[in-house]
Amino acid sequence: MFAFLSCCMASQLQKTLLCATLLLLLLLLPRALLVKASLGSQGRALLHWKATLRSPQSLRSWNLNSSPCNWTGVTCNYPVAGRGRSAITEISLPNMGLAGPLDALDFSTLGSLLRLNLSYNQLGGAIPPAISALSRLVSLDLTSNQFTSKIPVGMGSMKELRFLSLSQNQMVGAIPPSLSNLTGLVSLHLKDNKLEGVIPKELGRLHELMYLDIGIGNLIEVTDLILSTNLLTGPIPSSIGNMTKLNILYLLDNQLSGFIPHEIGNLIKLTDLALFKNLLSGPIPSSIGNMTKLTKLGVYNNQLSGSLPTEINNIHGLTYLVLSNNSFSGYLPPNICKGGALQFLILEMNNFQGPIPTTLKNCTTLERVRLENNQLTGDVSQCLGVYPHLSYMDLSFNQLSGTLSPDWARWHNLTFFRISNNNITGVIPTEFGQLTKLGELDLSSNYLQGEIPKSFGSLTLLYNLSLGNNQLVGQVPLEFGMLSNLELLDLSSNNLAGRIPDELGKCTKLRSLKLNNNNFSGTIPLAIGNLVYLQDTFDISHNSLTGEIPSQLSKLVMLQSLNLSHNSLLGHLPSSLTYMTSLSTVDVSYNELDGPVPDSPAFRRAPAEWFAHNNDLCGVVRGLPPCVSLGTPTKDDRSKRHKVVVIAIIASVVFFLLLFIIIAAALRFHKRKKPPVPVDDNHIKEGAFSILNFDGKDVYKDIIEATEDFDAKYCIGSGAYGSVYRAELASGELLAVKKIHLPDTEGTCDEKPFQTEIQTLTQIRHRNIVKLYGFCSSPRRKFLVYEYMERGSLGSVLRSETAAELDWVKRLSIVKDVAQLAYTMRLTTQCDVYSFGVVTLELLMGEYGEVLISILSSSPINDSFVKDVLDRRLSVPEGQVADEVVAVLSLALRSVDNHPESRPTMKQVSDKLCVVRTPPPNLPSIDALKFSDLMTVEI
Repeated sequence: MFAFLSCCMASQLQKTLLCATLLLLLLLLPRALLVKASLGSQGRALLHWKATLRSPQSLRSWNLNSSPCNWTGVTCNYPVAGRGRSAITEISLPNMGLAGPLDALDFSTLGSLLRLNLSYNQLGGAIPPAISALSRLVSLDLTSNQFTSKIPVGMGSMKELRFLSLSQNQMVGAIPPSLSNLTGLVSLHLKDNKLEGVIPKELGRLHELMYLDIGIGNLIEVTDLILSTNLLTGPIPSSIGNMTKLNILYLLDNQLSGFIPHEIGNLIKLTDLALFKNLLSGPIPSSIGNMTKLTKLGVYNNQLSGSLPTEINNIHGLTYLVLSNNSFSGYLPPNICKGGALQFLILEMNNFQGPIPTTLKNCTTLERVRLENNQLTGDVSQCLGVYPHLSYMDLSFNQLSGTLSPDWARWHNLTFFRISNNNITGVIPTEFGQLTKLGELDLSSNYLQGEIPKSFGSLTLLYNLSLGNNQLVGQVPLEFGMLSNLELLDLSSNNLAGRIPDELGKCTKLRSLKLNNNNFSGTIPLAIGNLVYLQDTFDISHNSLTGEIPSQLSKLVMLQSLNLSHNSLLGHLPSSLTYMTSLSTVDVSYNELDGPVPDSPAFRRAPAEWFAHNNDLCGVVRGLPPCVSLGTPTKDDRSKRHKVVVIAIIASVVFFLLLFIIIAAALRFHKRKKPPVPVDDNHIKEGAFSILNFDGKDVYKDIIEATEDFDAKYCIGSGAYGSVYRAELASGELLAVKKIHLPDTEGTCDEKPFQTEIQTLTQIRHRNIVKLYGFCSSPRRKFLVYEYMERGSLGSVLRSETAAELDWVKRLSIVKDVAQLAYTMRLTTQCDVYSFGVVTLELLMGEYGEVLISILSSSPINDSFVKDVLDRRLSVPEGQVADEVVAVLSLALRSVDNHPESRPTMKQVSDKLCVVRTPPPNLPSIDALKFSDLMTVEI
């Protein structure tokens, strides 16, 4: 019995042990399988490579029993929420004693790798071309190994690389040009190898490059080294002196610092040296005198200092010497043009002292000379000669003396001459009128005497004439009226006298006119009102001008600063000055003015000092007394006289109004009684045809002949109201002629639209509106004559490929100009704002007419992305420009709302466009913005 029980118990124990063993195996087997499965292709590739290495003791953790993510030097990215599989992103094994080749590693399995660091080991052989399979790699460091191959060309396809170091190996061959494809590369290290050949010029494309270490001292065969326009930092290595075969060295436009190395003088074959636009400091080394073949030396825009080495006189072939914007001091080299080849001498913005070298007088090859902003002294008439090729000369802001030489009139190619802020005396030579190519002449702030030469009238290309702050006398030459290209005229602070000539009104391109601080007398010429482009300044203060301020000044709608102070001007300030909406400063103090100050923002913001010391000015300016109503009796005699004047004016107006009504009635009666008579075009009445600056009758005939009586072949555009023709007159003048469509029944044409267009166009003064020259009105023909615009209208530009030239900034500017024009022309109805909206949408969307209307009327437009509807000939706007485009687009859509009462007024539009607009912060970016989102933009 006991034996039976013992047998049964033993049997039960064996079964239990067997079950436990099987259970343990079942638990361990999946884990073993899981570890093996977790190796994947990446782990197997790394283990295969490990097997080819010698002394891989440091890689003991690399085995089949653990995941690669737990191996030494291996980093993985882990899947989120257990989804997907982990992948190796970094292998970092520096200084691990690894030895062997790299070609046993299957790079194709490591597509997820971002960083690979195998530096400071004993890896050797070739860098396998297959390494280019690491397409996501951003950092590759193979520094200090024993690689002996060429740099693989395929590395140029690893376009994500930011850091590449192959330094301290035994790499051979040339640097492959394909490395220039690594446009995001920030740091490139190739030093201490056996590389040879030229440095590819294509490396200049690496505009993100900040650190370049290529061991240039070993590249002794290189002839051209061009690494310009990058972000290279640090000093220029002294080993550059080993590159003795260099002809060209361009390191310009980087952030190089430190001294120019003395060893640079070893480059005796160098012809071009460009180190400008860096942070270099210290002096130019004296060894530069060894570079006797140098023809171009440019080191401007650095922090260089000290005197120029005397050895620079050894360089006789210099054609280009540019040292500007540094801190050089001392004297200019005495033999600076000894070789007779110097063309460009650019030394401005330094601290050079002493005279201009006399050897420069015979340097007839000079084309461009800039010595301004130094401390040069001496007699300029003794050191400057005749330069037949000279186009640019600037000697301003020095301490030069002497007189202006008549011989300088033989600088026949001169376009720019400035010698302001010196100590020049004597008179202005009459011979200067022979400098017919001159565009800018600045003789200001000297001690010049005598009169302004009348010969200046021959300088028809002149756009800037500055003679201010001298001791000139006499009158302004009437010949100044011939300077049709003049934009800036400064005659201030002299002793000029007489009247301001009416001829200045012919200088219609003037943007700034300064005649202040002289002895001018008489009245302000009415012709000043013709200077509609005056924008910066009109200053006639501190003279002896009399009379009233002409209302014609109100035409200067672009003017920002007006100064009429310190004269003897009388009467009221013209109320029409309110149209000068661009004014920011206006000073009429120290005159004899009275009456109300015009009510406009410029006057309301002005301080009382700008109106002080007059008779009885009153009105909106803080500090001035309020104006007394004309209907309120006062005890002041002046007020009584004002009433008399007002009554007389009212009576005169009533009289002439009645006279006009009588004449109009008589003419109307005469027209009804008399049948229409055909008008002979050869006998057009004077009043029926008016052309600015032309004889009306002659131009009428010329237009008929030039268009062959409006033949269709001269038609360049047509619309519902008329057709436009191109007319080239016999004189060569180009005109655009808009012929109005007349009704079939002669004599029944409604004159009102034609007269309205003429009245409107004659009031417009805007840079984006074509200029109206004149008009013709007869029973047979009615047409308008405009300035001919070679490139056509805005619509024609938008329909052509040249629309790409109108970038977003220009288009936004046009929108603002259109709004400003519409408001200032009093176009404030919802109908007019609708037109503004259409024009704005045409500009932003690049569509025109019916196409635009069909797009706006389509129902899916609200679901469209804004970027897809904008003009695709331009790239999608970014940053602040994108914000402005969104704001303007929203404003335009509100302006074409189907419900007129929902549209803004033109004043609201103009006010909104006067400030930089930014959309609400919760609005999507322009890439994700839909049309429906635009309705949330608050305007």
